Amino acid sequence: MAYEVTATKKRPGTFDELEGQDFVVSTLKSSLETGKIAHAYLFSGPRGVGKTSAARILAKSLNCEKGVTDTPCRVCSNCIEIARGSSLDVIEIDGASNTSVNDIRTIKEEVLFAPNSSRYKVYIIDEVHMLSNSAFNALLKTIEEPPPYIVFIFATTELHKVPATIRSRCQQFNFRLLSIDKIKELLAKAADEMKIEAHNDALLWIAREATGSMRDAYTLFDQVVSFSNGSITLDVIREKLGIVGLETIDSLAESIAAKDSTKVLEQTGDILQSGVSINQFLLDLTVYFRSILFIKQGISKEAILGFERRRYSEKVIEAFSVIQVEKILEILLELHRNLKYSINRNFELELALSKISVMAEYIAPGEILSEIKKIKQELVNGTFSEQNVTEAPGSEKEKEYSISLDQKVNIINKIKKYKLSLASALEKAVSWKLNGSLLELVFDSTYSANFVKTDILAVKETIQEMLQIQVDIVVTVLDNNSDENVDDSVEMVKRVFRGEVIKGD
Repeated sequence: MAYEVTATKKRPGTFDELEGQDFVVSTLKSSLETGKIAHAYLFSGPRGVGKTSAARILAKSLNCEKGVTDTPCRVCSNCIEIARGSSLDVIEIDGASNTSVNDIRTIKEEVLFAPNSSRYKVYIIDEVHMLSNSAFNALLKTIEEPPPYIVFIFATTELHKVPATIRSRCQQFNFRLLSIDKIKELLAKAADEMKIEAHNDALLWIAREATGSMRDAYTLFDQVVSFSNGSITLDVIREKLGIVGLETIDSLAESIAAKDSTKVLEQTGDILQSGVSINQFLLDLTVYFRSILFIKQGISKEAILGFERRRYSEKVIEAFSVIQVEKILEILLELHRNLKYSINRNFELELALSKISVMAEYIAPGEILSEIKKIKQELVNGTFSEQNVTEAPGSEKEKEYSISLDQKVNIINKIKKYKLSLASALEKAVSWKLNGSLLELVFDSTYSANFVKTDILAVKETIQEMLQIQVDIVVTVLDNNSDENVDDSVEMVKRVFRGEVIKGD
């Protein structure tokens, strides 16, 4: 007997066997029970979730010899022929290879003829979004007013590419991705039927890799079965498919938590030398820190984490805050995007891991601002006191520098050549406070302050060029109206625009 892949063997033959699509199943069964048969259906959703299978089941339900039913008998000649794909009245068309107007014209001619031996003539067009615009236009009238014995069933993975004129003429059903728990359950059932010992963590790994597609899960399951020798374990999967184990990633993450960049790079080198691809390693590391993020947020469900909560290193969980883990994930995801264009993938990976190695010292800007606000409040209340403040070894007092009125005018005139509106906003600053390398621009208008912030880099570069110093700029807004430095601001406006103050009576 010829070998049959699990995806084909487990293909659902009735609506009751169609897993993970409860809404679709209940709606279609209700339509069949009440005899409310639409002339066109549009099934959309990701690959491998049952769209084509549902179309074939619907065709059998319409043409079963026992009558229109929500449960086809599967033993009559019509059901058997449809299941085999040999029925003359159920025509399956691949939209990807039949895209032209001529192909659609053939369909338009064929629909004029009644079914050979069935109740309905059913056209199943897979990947319908691949049809050309001309082909869609040619199909419109036929879909809108087909003969009473014609039913169209369209399937697509890219609903947005199907013209609205087609969608509006069809009953639409959106197929969902299957949950990890559901995929694992179906894989365990398949393993039992094949009398194969399958460990829970191995099935969970396959279910997660399938990313919601049951067909992908069965395909990967068959691949694992082929080298498992009757027992599917995670260790065997790691060895044969080149996957990094949780223990290895845990050890690497502990080195990252310890800020030991040397050890991190050594461990990374060992992992890559073992034959694991950079993409697979990066994926495993990203999934690991995703799980750490969920643990930090109180999620412990195994299907989400990938492994039991207790198997993750407590050192890593305690070493990082939620914000730090999010920052690590940002670095890893950015590396994912950049690798395809990299001229040296190993170097890109090492550089990213070096950044991550110091992530335990990362303090979120929000935390810094919170601390600054706290100190400001203590100063206002008179409760702040300086305690044991010592200058860091080797540190030098920053160079004091003041910005004269002439320099401010020159800076604004320079910026006017770049963008007049930016210069107009900058001249509204009531104070330029330079403390060391930190320049604070104070405004009494939130609008002007925000406008300067939108192009702060141009302001910074101009100031550094004109004054020949390195500065960091902070833009603030006065809490209330203040006369501080107003005279300077007025004088600067007079000199920039060569005007004079006109006083009222």
